Amino acid sequence: MRTNISRQDLAAVRNLGILAHVDAGKTTVTERMLFLTGMTHKRGEVHDGTTVTDFDAQERDRGITIFAAAVSCRWREHRLTVIDTPGHVDFSAEVERSLRVLDGAVAVFDAVAGVEPQSESVWRRADRHGVPRIAFVNKMDRAGADLDAAVESIRQRLHPVPLLLQLPIRTGDVFTGVVDLVALRALRWDAATGVVDEPVPADLADAALARRRALEEAVAERDSAALEEFVEQSALTAETLAAGLRRLTITGAVVPVLCGAAYRDIGVEPLLDAVVAYLPSPLDRPPVTGISGAGTESARTVEPGQPLAALAFKVQATPTGRLTFVRVYSGVLAKGDTVLDAGTRQRERVARILRVQADRHEEVAVATAGDIVALVGPKSARVGATLCAPDEPVLLEPPAATEPVVSVAVEARSNADTEKLAVALARLAEEDPSLVVRTDAETGQTLLAGLGELHLEVVVEKLRRDRGLEVSVGRPQVAYRETVVRGVRGFTYRHVKQDGGSGQWAHIILDVQPLSESDAGATGFEFVSTVVGGRVPAEFVRAVEAGCRDALAAGPLGGHPVTGLRVTLTDGATHSKDSSDLAFRTAGRLGLREALRASTMAVLEPLAELTATAPEQYVGAVLGDLAARRGRVTGSVSRPGVAVLTATVPLAELFGYATRLRSRTQGRGTFTTSPVGYAVAP
Repeated sequence: MRTNISRQDLAAVRNLGILAHVDAGKTTVTERMLFLTGMTHKRGEVHDGTTVTDFDAQERDRGITIFAAAVSCRWREHRLTVIDTPGHVDFSAEVERSLRVLDGAVAVFDAVAGVEPQSESVWRRADRHGVPRIAFVNKMDRAGADLDAAVESIRQRLHPVPLLLQLPIRTGDVFTGVVDLVALRALRWDAATGVVDEPVPADLADAALARRRALEEAVAERDSAALEEFVEQSALTAETLAAGLRRLTITGAVVPVLCGAAYRDIGVEPLLDAVVAYLPSPLDRPPVTGISGAGTESARTVEPGQPLAALAFKVQATPTGRLTFVRVYSGVLAKGDTVLDAGTRQRERVARILRVQADRHEEVAVATAGDIVALVGPKSARVGATLCAPDEPVLLEPPAATEPVVSVAVEARSNADTEKLAVALARLAEEDPSLVVRTDAETGQTLLAGLGELHLEVVVEKLRRDRGLEVSVGRPQVAYRETVVRGVRGFTYRHVKQDGGSGQWAHIILDVQPLSESDAGATGFEFVSTVVGGRVPAEFVRAVEAGCRDALAAGPLGGHPVTGLRVTLTDGATHSKDSSDLAFRTAGRLGLREALRASTMAVLEPLAELTATAPEQYVGAVLGDLAARRGRVTGSVSRPGVAVLTATVPLAELFGYATRLRSRTQGRGTFTTSPVGYAVAP
């Protein structure tokens, strides 16, 4: 199907995500956006369990966002698709998949805490995907809120160029509004009348003019069109300043910073205006590239007439059927169309197209480039699948996979539920690729691996609530790795097998060394061939590499995956009749296994960076507990009445830490963690 996609319509589309550390106020910001745009008629509150985007029963019980939820709304003749993402590190894979399909983002920060650990994690992910951002400093009504300190923490810890577009207005000690530095107007919020537009208060006039001048200079320094006007007029009009900010935001050169208190409805209207003014439309983003059916790189744009290309970024099972969430990058998708899954080469029929409102949906006939919609009909498309025109296939890069670090053994409490449990786990793993389900070869137990304790708790609770299964859960186990501390050189392995018919014969010589001599916690694998003279043909070299990768699945110390090594094929020999790909792949697998047994190996354990906040009188108890858990304190910051401790702690030592921290601080301590790599276990 072909239809013209209006560039004017596309220019009025914004696909954005709300990103933040847990409890910075992402969901409240999203709820206020929906209320102001008329999508809801009552403000949803996290603490009341009445939010639109946190619609899952567990999200409402726990008061946190677990699953990324998309909602569509309209603001000033623009159509916004907003994805509220989780803030907890255990659900970072949801953030990764969302960022893969977004054009822009609003990063929410706490005005008291500034940049927090998960703020850094989601910011780095957005950097990796090249997603332009606006920063919103929330909770300006809290005691201790400091806008300048929050902006400085953004500059120091995240390394963008933050440009402050607003100043806070306080009546006494109460935060009541902002000064808009672009328009040089004051915006106050009144409980009865809403937002009031008025001149800048006299006591803030000088500060506003000085900040406006600094903003003009910063934009003129980086934008040639603004510089031209600045040189001629020695100032910038509001229109030129806004246009320059838009160009610089889209390229990632600057990050506009706004402030507010979403819970009290302050600052959300200007934030919506900034989303429309500064974040990119699908037209402003570079073409998406993939691999065509001919194996060459192919670029797809949102121009009219391009063939269909859409990326599936989320799969969700609902009571009414399976939903596949897709971002349409090019072309047109209509109800009843047949599309090709470029990865599996299977054809899928699109029965319905839904514009998503969290757990409610509005059916539409057509989705065009730039749309984020849910499809009913595709039965086998997984997260990361490319759905494209059957006659012009293209394979887009899927969202990056996140390696699980914690596993638990699960089993059904009754034999009758064993098969149901296997089916339910398979479906959950299909919805969430960061979950891995496998069977332990030695014990026969079913192991469920995920990104953290909370992640696995949520999955087990879904089995109980949604599937009606009673399951027993073992103690969490961390995902250890094995690595080479001191390798071997010139390790010779000959594979000979004669059992009638064609035999197998392969001769290889391997060097096995650590990937990084200076870092025993290095991860990864490199394979190098230095064979000369064609002693091992190229196709057999590839087979040796494949065999070596097979051998990495289980190391000699405890059967853990092997990482952090470089294998060099230095020499080898072939047999005129019995050498084959299979023979050399087998030699690579068995040869590397033997070489690892001859090497000095070590077990690696995953580490987490822990940030604990506790009242000052309990710092000694918290430090003592961290030391007992083999934690290494890396930083300490004092805030009014509390201390914030940062430490690197083995993940295995953090099971049950939430209970211990509460008991040591009389329930007043909190903490967050994020993975930071591996280190040699004692």
